[in-house]
Amino acid sequence: MTHCKNNNMDLEIKNQLFIVGGATSGFGKAIATTLINEGAIIIAVARNNDKLAALKVSAPAQVETVAGDITEQEVIKQVAAVIGNRQLHGMLVNAGGPPAKTFLETSLEDWDSAYRNILRWKVNITQTFVPGMKEKKYGRIVYIESSSVKQPLENLVLSNSLRLAVVGFVKTLSQEIAQSGVTLNILAPGSHDTPAIERIYNKKAEQTGISAADARKQGIQQIPVGRLGKPEDFASLAAWLLSPASGYITGQTITVDGGMVKSIFG
Repeated sequence: MTHCKNNNMDLEIKNQLFIVGGATSGFGKAIATTLINEGAIIIAVARNNDKLAALKVSAPAQVETVAGDITEQEVIKQVAAVIGNRQLHGMLVNAGGPPAKTFLETSLEDWDSAYRNILRWKVNITQTFVPGMKEKKYGRIVYIESSSVKQPLENLVLSNSLRLAVVGFVKTLSQEIAQSGVTLNILAPGSHDTPAIERIYNKKAEQTGISAADARKQGIQQIPVGRLGKPEDFASLAAWLLSPASGYITGQTITVDGGMVKSIFG
């Protein structure tokens, strides 16, 4: 059972081991920091050596690092080697998104790349680590996708399409292993104040002839709560889903979008 300490919820993940993909930027960084503050041990995976080193310095006893692209099979093997025989308690499956394009702007090569960068590696990393979690009868996996899986976003046809496939396999697997103690859930963010959103505003500016700053302003005006999301708030929900407290939630896609998705079950 979780309990409060110093006005914060104790997620009871102290000394638990987590993989954090994309750990030096945006959502990944915010979630890595939240897990560290809760006393967890993380294996931070990212391509930027300098940023990884800085994260390591911030909590040397709690941060282990793997430099590389987590979508690559060799990097996933390196992560497995770092874990060794230790129990892996949870995993944040997270990496950057594809370029912003309309359907007619895409090539077949774009679709092949999107398959590799959005879907294939997530199947690989899930197949790599779920068996060990099942053996231990415990595990928490959170995938960061997009609110586009519930309501398509303009200029993001690659993301709109391939992320739905991730939702399909995660939902199916969650049913297949529901009694194992391993849960799998998806967070579907809308517009948040992270570097990744700039590609959307830049694309809109390119199409309309306005500045990226004006595109950003227009985008924010369309969000019902009237602002971009904060990565730190998003991280608090992700960390809870990665904790023992979330054991009765699995196979869910939870939208975090300031009210942008208009459907009843958004």
